[in-house]
Amino acid sequence: MPVKVVIVTMFETGNDTGDEAGEFQRWYERQELSTVYIAPHMHHDIMANTETGVIGIVTGMGTANAAASVMALGLDPRFDLSKAYWLVAGISGFDPADASLGSVAWAEWLVDGDLSHEIDAREIPEDWKHGYFPLFSQGPNDKERKSYNLGEVFRLNPDLLEWAYTLTKDMELPDDESLEATRKLYVDYPVAQRKPFVLKGDQLAAMTFWHGEMLNEWANDWTDYWTDGRGEFVSSAMEDTGTFQSMTYLHEAGKVDKNRMMVLRTASNFTLPPPGKTAADYLREEQHDSYAGLDAALENAYRVGSTVVQELLDNWETYRDQTPGS
Repeated sequence: MPVKVVIVTMFETGNDTGDEAGEFQRWYERQELSTVYIAPHMHHDIMANTETGVIGIVTGMGTANAAASVMALGLDPRFDLSKAYWLVAGISGFDPADASLGSVAWAEWLVDGDLSHEIDAREIPEDWKHGYFPLFSQGPNDKERKSYNLGEVFRLNPDLLEWAYTLTKDMELPDDESLEATRKLYVDYPVAQRKPFVLKGDQLAAMTFWHGEMLNEWANDWTDYWTDGRGEFVSSAMEDTGTFQSMTYLHEAGKVDKNRMMVLRTASNFTLPPPGKTAADYLREEQHDSYAGLDAALENAYRVGSTVVQELLDNWETYRDQTPGS
């Protein structure tokens, strides 16, 4: 099957259709991905619309699942992925300094938050901000960046990013009372009090569901360190460095074009609590199935992502051989 677009989601709640929706269900239903390619070598079967050339996958949550599923798809002989565009569309926690609940961020930089050294916070030296510091460094005050190409940081195609952002930046996204009720609590964060909007913002991927003001500060410092100050931490997720690591290997093998991958993350929750609540209390309130912005984040991931997908499909004769923005 020649593939035009691969939709990459990370989880589904229950069935692919007819129940409470996770990341995949809207894509499955609205893109009519009714053809099943059995995939025992992946987390979830591969679903396709053989007429439009769109396929959708559910990688499973976490870096390891994402890397394994994308590699498995890339090596699957049933698909020609040489011209395919890849769209990661998932929810995540957002920094309230940069966006509001339900907002949509296109990422340029993917930063790994797991490759590190760590000292328990109760044992760190007095002049250290964090007890968690980059792999092979001498501590958080060591500013010399040492990359061993282990997947510490990746940069997506900035021209494709700009094209996708320009196409969607003026979209009016739906708002509702539940979003307003949560955002008004963030009195110290004017951007968090806005209605949902589309922005450019980078992602830190880590296997730990971290939360709180101090770790949010760490995430900003970590992103700044690995991007040499060029990135801006906005979204906290788990999978996308694993996804792009597999894309990088598959690209070198001639199976895919890694320059055709886009990452879209939407704000289901904030990465720190509002004033007056502790990180522990708010973390207990904001669990995976009860995020204040969950429904809006899932819907807006589809609305914004499908706008880009439809543009690619409608003008495939151009985009098949020429990447937008190139």
